[in-house]
Amino acid sequence: MAARRYTILIADRTSGVVRRVTISARPAVAVACAMVTLPVLIGIGAAWKAKSDVSGLYANQQALEIENSSYRSATQELSGQIESLQSAIADLGARAALDPNVARTMDKLPALVKARAMGGSSAPLGATAKQDSPYSRTLSALSNPDDTFGLLRSLLEGLESRLQSVRTNVDKRNALANATPSIWPAQGWLTSTMGQRTDPLTGDSDYHSGLDIAGDKGQPIYATAAGVVTQAGYSGGYGNLIVIDHGFGLETRYGHLSSFVAHIGDHVKRGEMIARLGSTGRTTGAHLHYEVMANGRLLNPLQLLTQQKPRAQ
Repeated sequence: MAARRYTILIADRTSGVVRRVTISARPAVAVACAMVTLPVLIGIGAAWKAKSDVSGLYANQQALEIENSSYRSATQELSGQIESLQSAIADLGARAALDPNVARTMDKLPALVKARAMGGSSAPLGATAKQDSPYSRTLSALSNPDDTFGLLRSLLEGLESRLQSVRTNVDKRNALANATPSIWPAQGWLTSTMGQRTDPLTGDSDYHSGLDIAGDKGQPIYATAAGVVTQAGYSGGYGNLIVIDHGFGLETRYGHLSSFVAHIGDHVKRGEMIARLGSTGRTTGAHLHYEVMANGRLLNPLQLLTQQKPRAQ
């Protein structure tokens, strides 16, 4: 069956010219269908693309939420570390104000941290007041947050290491200060110092190994530094004797006691009562014989007794 054909006449009224256009039915219908279908296809494609974009954005949003959560956790952890470091630095600054030895130890810290410890800017660690400082230039050059957190962690670890070193040195100095016999062990009168003297019993020349402090029988005897009692009993010419180990090779001895208050194994503090004055052992009257040993060698106690005598109880 032959396809139908249609003729369209186009007439120009001015010139009277008539033009004929002949078309087939099938191509005309195909063109019409294409004109109707094309917008529908474009709309379907646009909808599919929009759905795909929305799915991608949703996936990116979930990834960003997870990443932000991990950054928040890392930030909280760093904030806790920074607060701990600031507290430690403030503590060291307070100690440095009271102890010149700690102040010298503070020189090991970076200038930024040392300024903070000594009462400088209260800005948090990792930031400075000057925008052109090495810290601010380094942080501003980092485009990746992971790099920033990594740098902050490195800075914090380095500061923690240095602070731990400073804290260890301070603790050692404090422990040594507590272990140094620096107060008088008893109230009374200094009747004999360390060195050559005439023996009160024989009248011969003799070397005296410590200090003799005369007083009333039964009055308190005090530990001159913190330590552990290693001996509390009768010991020949010393009579009743207490020996305290203070660590760092330091040891003190208290002889001619009438009775004991502290016993072997007791931890005592400087100024704590450990015994009562007496006249046991080789003696001519009630007094305390006091000695200081440093690494097994006798040390003149007067070199360390810089504080006033404790009050009698």
